[in-house]
Amino acid sequence: MKQFSLAGLLRVRHAQQQKALAELSEANRRIRDVAERRARVERTLVDAAGSKSIVTDAATLIAVAAARASTRSMIAELDAVADAHRIEAAEAQSEFNGARARSIALEKLEERHNALALAEELRDEQLALDEIASNNHSPSQFTAREGEQS
Repeated sequence: MKQFSLAGLLRVRHAQQQKALAELSEANRRIRDVAERRARVERTLVDAAGSKSIVTDAATLIAVAAARASTRSMIAELDAVADAHRIEAAEAQSEFNGARARSIALEKLEERHNALALAEELRDEQLALDEIASNNHSPSQFTAREGEQS
C-alpha cells in the first residue's frame, strides 16, 4: 500500500494535540488546587467564627478581627487567582480544540487515502487474477478438454 504522503504532518499534528491536552490538564489541575486552598481557608474562617472563645480584652478582639480580615483578603486573592486560572484553562481548551480539529482533518484525509489505496490494491489483484485465469483457460485448452471427456 502506498504510504500516506502527509503522514509526517499528521504525526506533528498529533504531537501538537498531545501538548495542548497536557497544557489543558495542567490548567485544570491549577484550578482544582486553588479551589482546594480556598476551601481550606474558608473552613479556617468558619471555624474561627464558630469558636466559642470569649474575648476578654481589646487586644484579643483586634487580633481576631485582623485574622478574619486577613483570611477574607486571602480568599479574595484566591478568587482572583482562580479567575486567572479559569481564563488560562479556557484558552488551553480552545487551543486543544483547534489542535484536535487540525488532526481530525488530516486523519480523514488519511482514511480516504487508505481506502483508495486498498481499492487500488484490490483492483490490481483482481486484474492479476483475471489475467491468470484467462491464461489458464484459453479456448483451445477448453475445447481439448471437452473432447477428452466425450
